[in-house]
Amino acid sequence: MSLLRFTARTLLASYFVINGIKAVRNPHDFAESAQPVVDKVLPPLKSVLPEEAAGFLPRDAIGVARYCGIAQIVGGIGLATGAGRRMSAGLLAATMVPQLMTNNPIKAAADDRAKFGADAALLGGVVLAALDTEGEPGLAWRFRAYRQLTAKESARRKAEAARAKQAVTTGAVKRARGLRRQIESAVS
Repeated sequence: MSLLRFTARTLLASYFVINGIKAVRNPHDFAESAQPVVDKVLPPLKSVLPEEAAGFLPRDAIGVARYCGIAQIVGGIGLATGAGRRMSAGLLAATMVPQLMTNNPIKAAADDRAKFGADAALLGGVVLAALDTEGEPGLAWRFRAYRQLTAKESARRKAEAARAKQAVTTGAVKRARGLRRQIESAVS
């Protein structure tokens, strides 16, 4: 891991850790931005999940704010330390959704437009972090390479089998010719 990548991820993660701590300590400050999640996301989610799992979902905006705060702390630490960095960055991107849903840049005041721009920039940063493979091939590339390798291996095995079959056939023909010559020389 390069020092520059580590530093950039740590700086990006620090915002989410600090914001997550604020959300856990003072969830009332974040309840307004979490209300759309309570209104639009929780009801369909509760209807799909089993009753035992749905019991763990928050019931109000304050609970959603706390859960988002905890997710931001966990995701920020994971991104900063590099432990599960891509999954942590994806988790952080998911926590940005409530904030972006509540900010309307067209009808908002100048300060709110700036906050929307900052939130959009942070979302872009964590999406980039989620997609960063540090120069190593990603899973899609590895899957394609594996499929190509197995296709080449399969073709190689088929070619070897065909050569072996041809060798057996050629050997049988040579033995038959040699046997015929022996018979002809014995008869004459």
